[in-house]
Amino acid sequence: MAITEAVENYLETILILSKQQPDVHAIDICSYLGYSRPTVSIVLKKMKDDGLVLVDENNHITLTEKGRCVAEHVYDRHTVISEFFMLLGVGRDTAAEDACKIEHDISDETFECLRKHCRKLAEEQSVKK
Repeated sequence: MAITEAVENYLETILILSKQQPDVHAIDICSYLGYSRPTVSIVLKKMKDDGLVLVDENNHITLTEKGRCVAEHVYDRHTVISEFFMLLGVGRDTAAEDACKIEHDISDETFECLRKHCRKLAEEQSVKK
């Protein structure tokens, strides 16, 4: 299975949920993403077969090292892009939604420039306060 935008979203969701709660189950992913249980089950099986997630005997879902690397990469992009938009004055919800659309497609070069500029803006705004 290729690491598609959809797979990146699932991995990022598992990462986010694992930071919020002790165990992640398929139903948690369904609720977070608004997808049906059969849809999530199909994708989870493929991700398990591809070595991106592990599912234990209690149906707890965890990221493998490979899955965690992808999830953290996408989550980092999401966080930085959201923060950048909010520094520009965009509301939190809109910034998060727009970041979701961009995080998968932005080039590494553009993202790193955006990260540097975001840090600079954040520093300037903290100095003004």
